[in-house]
Amino acid sequence: QVQVVESGGGLVQAGGSLRLSCTVSGLTFDDYPMGWFRQSPGKEREGVSCISWSGGTTYYADSVKGRFTISRDNAKNTLYLQMNSLKPEDTAMYYCAARPKYYNGAYCGWPSYGRDYWGKGTLVTISS
Repeated sequence: QVQVVESGGGLVQAGGSLRLSCTVSGLTFDDYPMGWFRQSPGKEREGVSCISWSGGTTYYADSVKGRFTISRDNAKNTLYLQMNSLKPEDTAMYYCAARPKYYNGAYCGWPSYGRDYWGKGTLVTISS
């Protein structure tokens, strides 16, 4: 059974930073790409960032390029998202997903596997 657990969300002021973490169990972590997605009320889910199994390629949504950095530690089965220069529009529930639809840095899509492949989310709130 795959388990995905996010942590690190919280309330910060605009311009601040947060680091999200995601631990995964139940699958061979370093066999698969990983991704971060977010959704806020009234908006569609957005692929924020994805990373290849090795960390060699990454994808970022235009809205976060230059501010967010995705990384992974395959020895710890952990995915990270460093978020800097946060803006109120970054406020959302952030989800970690295993095996996203990922193509070589060009596309980052929600996984088509079962519910086990993403976590319950961690809430990020940015105050102005």
